[in-house]
Parts: sequence; structure tokens; C-alpha cells
Amino acid sequence: MSEYLSTEPYRGTRDFLPDEMSVRTQVFHRLYEVLERYGYQRYDGPQLEPVEIYESKSSQEIVNQQLYTLTDHGGRRLALRPEMTPSVARMIAGNAGSLTFPVRWYSHPNCHRYERPQRGRVREHWQINVDLFGSSSTAVEVEFLELIHDMMASLGASTDMWRLRVSDRVLLDALLTHIVGVPHDKVRETANLLDRWEKVSADTLAESATEIGLSEEQFARLAEVVKDGRAAIEELPVEVRNQSRLMQVLDTSAAELIEFDPLIVRGFDYYTSTVFEVFDTDPSNRRSLFGGGRYDNLVGLFSNKEIPGFGFGMGDVTIIDFLDTHGLLPRPRTDVDVVVIPTAEQLFDPARRAARVLRDAGLRVTTPLDTRKLGKEIQRADKAGARAVVIVGPDDWVSELVTVRDLASGEQHQTTLHALDSSVRAIIPSE
Repeated sequence: MSEYLSTEPYRGTRDFLPDEMSVRTQVFHRLYEVLERYGYQRYDGPQLEPVEIYESKSSQEIVNQQLYTLTDHGGRRLALRPEMTPSVARMIAGNAGSLTFPVRWYSHPNCHRYERPQRGRVREHWQINVDLFGSSSTAVEVEFLELIHDMMASLGASTDMWRLRVSDRVLLDALLTHIVGVPHDKVRETANLLDRWEKVSADTLAESATEIGLSEEQFARLAEVVKDGRAAIEELPVEVRNQSRLMQVLDTSAAELIEFDPLIVRGFDYYTSTVFEVFDTDPSNRRSLFGGGRYDNLVGLFSNKEIPGFGFGMGDVTIIDFLDTHGLLPRPRTDVDVVVIPTAEQLFDPARRAARVLRDAGLRVTTPLDTRKLGKEIQRADKAGARAVVIVGPDDWVSELVTVRDLASGEQHQTTLHALDSSVRAIIPSE
């Protein structure tokens, strides 16, 4: 060939070599363990879904700009999933008759969005999706707040490294209409303005407010609501506050787990009340890490059953960036523990038997595939990160003995296959 194909992945996607994959696996398994301690069960679903399930409730930005779509041979319009929540709502609706509610599920799907690649944003990402279906109790909100704190703690993050900022669509709508005086038909646009509040300049915000139709007085009042935060809620009618599940949470000890913030809007149309986002506090990475909220009507796209839901998606890009920013990424675990070296071709079968003993004991073991000089193989084992080598030599094997060498100290001794595990474990303590 005169020209070779590019070795680069498609723009916005990533290759994960073993070191990086090891780090990712360790991070995600810590999160899995927390979720399963709370009783969440893992599920999965298809990457391809009908376009309609996103057109109905996802944000217009996703639908109009970010969907990867195709038409199959039957003329059906399909999309690579940009998020998991519509899929899990479909699955819950389709299996509602056989499920025992409340249902606690989690998944770890890869999702696709056509975005401009930049820090924190790529075109293919993985996210841990966590959802609870079948309860309208404020105990759901409290469980999720505690769950998030435990998940972040499992990654080694202290509470000064991140903030859990929470709002409520019910309270936000009331703040905009009752306090700011926004007409009902302008609430959506004004909420979108709030969503951009910390991302653009004050002049840009003022211009956007004018375009929406807000007066200077209304814009000034909107800024006061943003500044006052929870204090602004006290100006709302009692009946409005009573409709808010978040208001009930704020009246409990769980209030210490969160910070009320009217700037938390979230773009998805399916959220009906509580919404939240987790933010990094480090100035070099001051951005949203993940978020979610309550969606009481999403299952209604697929069924006449009323099944309230609450959930969030934690993306891999932002959470790995967060851990890197704070020096919390685990060390890669791609090293082998032991290399079993036969010194002659006729000793490959005894070496295989020795490797089987160690693998059955839970150690990571390799054996050479070709015979080389012993010194070269020991150098290769050391480079591979092995803590010990097991040498199978012709003279020793006559008595069914092998030699165990500690690569750190250089000390070595002979042992039998029966005692091989304990001999190696003396060099390599279990983790």
C-alpha cells in the first residue's frame, strides 16, 4: 500500500491502553461496590434506540445537534443512545407487571453525542447511570444524597473537593413567576438563561434577558434571587413550598448534605421537581461533574402506568478529570505477580503445572512462549513488574523441585509444587 490507514481513533473517541484501562476499572468498581451496598442491581440495554424517545423528552440541543442517527433497511429512524434514562424508562414500562417496586437499578453504558471535543466533552463516553423507580417519597431524595456522598468518598474525595448543588423545578418556576414576574410562556427561556449564568458575562446575560422580553427591573430581581439562594424561597406562598419535595428535605438533617442553588436547571425536559449537580471546587477544574434529578412522567411515554423515577448519570470523562485534578487516581495494576520460567523446551509442561498452582491461588502469572537465556527472561520479568520468578530447571525438576527468586532482594530458595503458593506468598503479600 502506498498509504497506510490512520492509527488515530475517530475524533472525539478514545483508545484505552492497559495502564489507563486498569485505572478506569479500579475507579468504576469502587463505585459499583457502593451502589450494590445500597441494593442497586446492574442492567444493560441496546445502543440503538428509536429516535422518537429522545425527540419526546431530551433537550433540543441533543436532538437537533448531537444525535448520531441512521435509517435501517426497514426505513426505521434510529439513534446511537446519547443518554440512558429514556432507555431505562422504556424497560421499566415494558416489564412493570413483573417488577417489585421500588426498583433500584444501575448500568454503565457507553453513550454517543456529536459534540466539539474539548476538556470534559468527547463524542463517546461511558457513564454510570443510577435510577430508582416507583416511589414519590422524599426518602428517595435523601437516599440519593447519601449515596452520592458515599460514592465520592469511595474515590477518596473529601467534601471540600466538591459541592452538591440542588434545586427544584417547582420552586424555580414559582421563583420566576411569583418573585421575578416572568410570564408563564417565558419561564423556559428564563430558566435557560439561568443555566448560562456562570458561563457568560453579565453584559451577555443582560442582552439575553432583553431578547427574552424581561425588563431591567425583572433582570435585577432575577440577579437578587440568584444571590439570595435559599432566602428567596421564604418569599414564596406556603402552598408552593408544600408542593416541593426538596423543601421537605431542606427541613431535615439531610439539608447539611446539600447547597440550595436556583442556578441548577439542567437541560432535560423530563425533570419534574428535584434537580442537582455535583461541582469540582478546584479553580483549575471548576465545572459540573455529573447531575440528575426526579422525573415523574417519563415512563408515561411508554405506558399509562404512573411510575415516578429519580436518577443520575456520572460520566467517565469528568469524574476521571476530577480525580486527576485532586491527585486521586489509583496506580495502574497491569503488572504480573510472577513469571514461571522453564530453562529448556522439555520443561514447558512442568512450568505450566507450576503456573496453574499459582493462578489457582489468585496470582497473576505468565510463562514465556519461547526459550531464551535465563538472564534475559529474568530481565523481562523484572520489566513486566513481577515481584518473583519461579525457575524450572532440569536438575531441580528431577526431584520435582523449583526455585523461587525474590526479584527485589535477589534471594532464592527451592520448594515443591505443593508448597509453591506459600513460598511465593511470602514474597508477594495478598492485596
